[in-house]
Amino acid sequence: MKQQRLETNLHDQVKNETDAKLHDIWLAGGCFWGVQAFLSRLNGVVETSVGYANGRTENPTYEEVCTRDTGHAETVHVRFDPERLPLEKLLTRFFSIIDPTVRNRQGPDRGTQYRTGIYYLDDRFLPVIQHVIQNIQKKHTRPVVTEVERLIRYDLAEEYHQDYLKKNPGGYCHIDLELMRSAAQEGVTES
Repeated sequence: MKQQRLETNLHDQVKNETDAKLHDIWLAGGCFWGVQAFLSRLNGVVETSVGYANGRTENPTYEEVCTRDTGHAETVHVRFDPERLPLEKLLTRFFSIIDPTVRNRQGPDRGTQYRTGIYYLDDRFLPVIQHVIQNIQKKHTRPVVTEVERLIRYDLAEEYHQDYLKKNPGGYCHIDLELMRSAAQEGVTES
């Protein structure tokens, strides 16, 4: 009952915040600083935030997520315009910056909070997610271990984490900065 109420509250919050034509997805790909910086550059992404998803504790701090077994993943909430950036294209771009065959690690970052994941509220997304993962699996010999789950909870990270690499251009990032530059330049759109 509590989980259903939480899902309903999250869903209502997302749908009431802005234009109904926008869609929402939550993507975990290691340290959320670089993932947010990359995704926010894609043409069609309207807004991003970073936070902690699908853990067992309410309103965790960064320190708790890093040092305790909270179950949270560092995650980026992505609001996007599906007419400019279809979900399939967004997910394909996401997979270009992660190694989906590694469990609980991306780059040098290790721990369950750095696992890869795709979290959704709209059940219509699941077939698209599964299709993209099937295509990604064909490119790897090891199994894809990116978790796919309904979003149970998402707590915003502390303000200093929001748009971290914009505030700290020389800050740490596990993602190839050239990929970020190309994402910004190419203006990802569906032809």
